[in-house]
Amino acid sequence: MEERKVGNLGLTSSIVGLGCMGMTGAYGAADESESIATIRRALELGVEMFDTADVYGPFSGEKLLGRALKGRRDEAVIATKFGGAEMDDTGNVLGGPNGRPDYVRSSVERSLRHLNTDRIDLYYQHRVDPQVPVEETFGALGELVAAGKIRHLGICEAAADTIRRAHASAPLSAVETEYSLFSRQVETNGVLATVRELGIGFVAYAPLGRGFLTGTVRSAGEIPKTDLRHAFPRFQDGSLDSNLTLLEKVETIATAMGVSPGQLALAWVLSRGDDVIAIPGTRVRTHLEENVTAAALRLRQETLHDLDRAVPADAVTGDRRAPADTGIEE
Repeated sequence: MEERKVGNLGLTSSIVGLGCMGMTGAYGAADESESIATIRRALELGVEMFDTADVYGPFSGEKLLGRALKGRRDEAVIATKFGGAEMDDTGNVLGGPNGRPDYVRSSVERSLRHLNTDRIDLYYQHRVDPQVPVEETFGALGELVAAGKIRHLGICEAAADTIRRAHASAPLSAVETEYSLFSRQVETNGVLATVRELGIGFVAYAPLGRGFLTGTVRSAGEIPKTDLRHAFPRFQDGSLDSNLTLLEKVETIATAMGVSPGQLALAWVLSRGDDVIAIPGTRVRTHLEENVTAAALRLRQETLHDLDRAVPADAVTGDRRAPADTGIEE
């Protein structure tokens, strides 16, 4: 699979990675054996970046990835995150985002244990802590890079000014933010422009609109009660019906091309620049293989224009965020 640079500090990755959040039950029940088989199949297909977080589970996501990569650690770019929520070592959530230096240090040690590795390739601040200057957080992270526990640094869902301040404190390799045909805020809020000015890579999570762009959700009633998407306004009655009208236009374009709507949506994200990596999440091998195939699609300008007309940037109904998701800066 094609590789791209992730920033200017030596990190590279396959252009399609694997988001592992769903393997911990975020989108309904998951099968651990199938999840591990999916991770190992991803390695066979040339996928390099595997994205998890301490809060997934909590902790079970990192532990699962560590088990799946046993004996093949050097084939993977392990990306994990800290600070989305403050947790103790048993996984009890104690509060919201935490960027305190002491918590940074304890979190990296905990993640290293759970992942069964001696270094983390890409370590993100998962959510910005409004109570702690980002300079303090990234000062501590820079020390951990110097100590060899972390290779590269990133930040998630941060505003342009916060990205600048973090990068000035300890150089960033990546910014991870939601980006898809249905979530294009980074094009207008200065985030994409800032990472490109500073030479930072961009990692797009939820490039399939949390599965909506695959066409697998047709009503709110189809979403399992254990699925986090119940909390997302775009999947709720009213908004969902409006957004399905947009999806049908994407499906028409995809059908004419002989691809699935998910493959078309993923190819669109990858077309946004040679500094963009996408990490679609899945927990089964069949969906993984479909996503990997999309990495080879090259969209013509005519197709890109058709998609812009089908899904104008401001046409999607409902907030992309769950109300409880704090620490996102827009």
